[in-house]
Amino acid sequence: MADGEVLTWVEGGCHCRAVRWRVAIPHSSEPLAVLKCNCSVCFMKTLDHFIIPSSQFALCSGQDSLTCYTFNTHRAKHKFCAKCGVESFYIPRSNPDGVAVIVTCLDGAATEGLSVIGGRPVQIVDIDGQNWEQSVPSNPLFKTFTPQGASTTQ
Repeated sequence: MADGEVLTWVEGGCHCRAVRWRVAIPHSSEPLAVLKCNCSVCFMKTLDHFIIPSSQFALCSGQDSLTCYTFNTHRAKHKFCAKCGVESFYIPRSNPDGVAVIVTCLDGAATEGLSVIGGRPVQIVDIDGQNWEQSVPSNPLFKTFTPQGASTTQ
């Protein structure tokens, strides 16, 4: 976060509300990129998400209710509630220093829709997760939070 940056905090969590969190969305006229990935997990679970730096994510409750699932390279940490089974956020392989927030788990998503999040318009961006090695590391959306010189394919 830049000094003096204006943020809007939005809340969300799992279905049973055991896991609760807050995320800070920076104010901007630029659309918030919501990623629609077709990898094996995101596609099957419909995990449309946006990625923020971990400093803009606060887990408010439910640490003891979280279970983690990994696959393939085991770099992504898919966190889900052990009580209701909902994955409301995860640590993405592409940005291990960030958090992927599942947009349908934001409070009000079912009733208010998802055209605006945190005061920002939403832009859906298709990501070719089935060909992750070729498409994701070269995509500028995934270099936002990774320190200079670090590899996103570690």
